[in-house]
Amino acid sequence: MDTIHIRGGVALQGKVCIQGSKNATLPVLAATLLNGEISYIGNCPRIADVYAMASLLQSLGCVVNWQENGLTVDSSGVRRGDICSEAVRGMRSSLCLLGAMLGRCNEVVMEYPGGCVIGSRPIDLHIAALEQMGVEFSEEGGLLRATADRLHGAEIHMPKPSVGATENVILAGVMAEGDTILDGAAREPEIEALCRYLQLCGAEIDGVGTDRLTIRGGKKLYGADFEVPADRIVAGTYLMACMGTGGNIFLENAPVGELTAVLELAEQMGGKLCSSDNGIYVQGPERPLAVKRIVTAPYPGFPTDLQSLALAVETIGDGETLVEETIFENRFRVVEELRGMGGDMEQLDAFRVRVRGVEGLKGAQVTAKELRGGAALVVAGLMADGRTTVSGCPYIYRGYENICRDLRELGARVISV
Repeated sequence: MDTIHIRGGVALQGKVCIQGSKNATLPVLAATLLNGEISYIGNCPRIADVYAMASLLQSLGCVVNWQENGLTVDSSGVRRGDICSEAVRGMRSSLCLLGAMLGRCNEVVMEYPGGCVIGSRPIDLHIAALEQMGVEFSEEGGLLRATADRLHGAEIHMPKPSVGATENVILAGVMAEGDTILDGAAREPEIEALCRYLQLCGAEIDGVGTDRLTIRGGKKLYGADFEVPADRIVAGTYLMACMGTGGNIFLENAPVGELTAVLELAEQMGGKLCSSDNGIYVQGPERPLAVKRIVTAPYPGFPTDLQSLALAVETIGDGETLVEETIFENRFRVVEELRGMGGDMEQLDAFRVRVRGVEGLKGAQVTAKELRGGAALVVAGLMADGRTTVSGCPYIYRGYENICRDLRELGARVISV
């Protein structure tokens, strides 16, 4: 199913249940390597990246079994630290296996991870932090080798928040000798989910949810059952789809507390919102208001993963919007595709795009070039008059369990072929 076909012009109506979080599931699955026992990870999304991570775990000696609403991982058989190259090349988040395998085997050999092309995303922060914990790195034939004769705690200061580097320090730190203090840690909810799972396993981590973590290493870890929280980016995607189509929907199980910046933006766009313990009611405006300036930022700021979605909605905004990307330097690849649908945008530099809202978009043939930009094109297709065909959809399936099914539940005319 490489292509999604959309007939636009329908205001979304109804209720959709939000899937488990991709960005929480992947590091938690990596963390199952550390306890050498059986863990059950519930509410696990059935998406391409999770299947790839499960395959990587199996290649390392884990026994992975899918259940109705999650999977079990038995990591008792892990003996080796060579990580299968094909899955690593296609998934940036496989990098969290670096800290996990150092914690379990004190050695790992892997290719440099891949994923979506949205900036260089170097791993310097990961390497610098782990070196302070006694890890030695070398490159052999294009492979990254990391070894640690004795993994020890350290006081580490991150020069800027990095979700992946924070995850690697946590994963290595719980198995290190002594305490690790991490200043400048990323505060994303997915970091908190990883810490909560490890705490269930027996780890001691203080400061969860703040930018200063204290990880008390050397504790015996056990298998645990853990429920993955709902995916805030998927919830934000469907919220933006409602905003762009002038719909009226309920996002069941949406993580309200993790979406403050997104909800604030939706209200500035003219949306009417009502939150409850069960989710979020969203009523989109007849035409979105143009927000003067949208700036991405580390959590709790507006998430970079929803920047393309907000940009797509503002193509029909009533006025002019400046979109500033502060996290990645190559996240405006969707602009060219939106122009092909009638959008009026000017890319000022690698980090800024000026959007001048038009009366409406028109259907077109467009191509997804990365995960969230692909989702933004689907949303643009829902907003447009006529038919839109989105190719390159394997990118989208890396993060959305069944985006077409979910949108059809809201009345959209969309199929994948």
